[in-house]
Amino acid sequence: MPRPLRVAIVGSGPAGIYAADALLKSEVAADPGVSIDIFERMPAPFGLIRYGVAPDHPRIKGIITALHQVLDKPQIRLFGNVDYPTDISLDDLRAFYDGVIFATGATADRELPIPGIDLDGSYGAADFVSWYDGHPDVPRTWPLEAEKVAVLGVGNVALDVARILAKTADELLPTEIPPNVYDGLKANKALEIHVFGRRGPAQAKFSPMELRELDHSPNIEVIVDPEDIDYDDGSIATRRGNKQADMVAKTLENWAIRDAGDRPHKLFLHFFESPSEILGEDGKVVGLRTERTALDGTGNVKGTGEFKDWDVQAVYRAVGYLSDQLPKLPWDIDSGTVPDEGGRVVQESGEHLQSTYVTGWIRRGPVGLIGHTKGDANETVANLLDDFANGRLHTPDSPGPEAVDAFLAERNIRFTTWEGWYRLDAAEKALGEPQGRERVKLVEREDMLRESGA
Repeated sequence: MPRPLRVAIVGSGPAGIYAADALLKSEVAADPGVSIDIFERMPAPFGLIRYGVAPDHPRIKGIITALHQVLDKPQIRLFGNVDYPTDISLDDLRAFYDGVIFATGATADRELPIPGIDLDGSYGAADFVSWYDGHPDVPRTWPLEAEKVAVLGVGNVALDVARILAKTADELLPTEIPPNVYDGLKANKALEIHVFGRRGPAQAKFSPMELRELDHSPNIEVIVDPEDIDYDDGSIATRRGNKQADMVAKTLENWAIRDAGDRPHKLFLHFFESPSEILGEDGKVVGLRTERTALDGTGNVKGTGEFKDWDVQAVYRAVGYLSDQLPKLPWDIDSGTVPDEGGRVVQESGEHLQSTYVTGWIRRGPVGLIGHTKGDANETVANLLDDFANGRLHTPDSPGPEAVDAFLAERNIRFTTWEGWYRLDAAEKALGEPQGRERVKLVEREDMLRESGA
């Protein structure tokens, strides 16, 4: 009797779980069957959903319900708190599995090469997101001394950072934020948040819903300068061809023409301002210099040579995420991705790296919404199954599931399981119950391991 196809997935965020789902829905799942082990370096699953989505976005966190249903399937095992490559290497994975899919996402900040970027008070958005999302591997405190703050970028991460900085701690208390984050935000001195984009309203990468949510807070006054509402032929074409871009532009237009209200925290959305330098004194941020830009007819912009200095004491760059390089895999340093063809990893020679695949942001860069990852996973899995059907996968030395358990035990690797997630989930919900909150997130890795029964 043929054994099931054994697949390892490295990363338990949406990309990895969608890949597992695609495997389970394949014909191979019926005969000869599939057996999937998911390795996750954090003690808890769900990746970006748990550690990259703002706590006041419960609708997006609702995606966890769908991911939960996949991980509940008996063909899947979860090994949390297991790091690639520290705990398990590519050679180790090859010994146990027919195929390996890397779905490790992106957690670092893309660099912004302007003078002053290394000053005290200049931060990467990814680090701040990790802090307010209770990531165990970042400091427990965050300096929130600045009364005026700049956020560079016009994507959803920039909006998240600006919104968290502009809201009050009590406004965020009903969410799952841990006590250290609540205490940190309680001390936040920010009264003015300035979000900067170098292009115009039609080129902003906000989601319409996320943008509108800014205006729902009783504490945030959103302000748009009417002079920043400008379109050229390229911008008009973008609006006509992209419903979301058109909705974003309409929202910004409505905000630009209304009278300013009296909500205590001001959030300015600036367009046509390209950051050129972060200004410092005594090693600390004291301002931001931008160059005014103008549309060139195509929707792109050019500098005008007109500069302006903004009085801010902190700068957050939200100009994109960057994946960590994966040892033993080829790497494109410019895009921060693993080179691939249809999810098959491609070596420098142009040949496919046998039985090795990528999906999600490690494959195509940190672009698109969470849902876009599903099509990506389907393509990768389809090619893995094609390789299986045509005998192109290698044969592992120890394909039995028990071999993985023995390996981890021999290495003394303390790992969490899917059953352990249920225990951790219950513990976090129990912490929230006395305060009428859905959950309070545990931050310390040791606490998470203990509650998971690891």
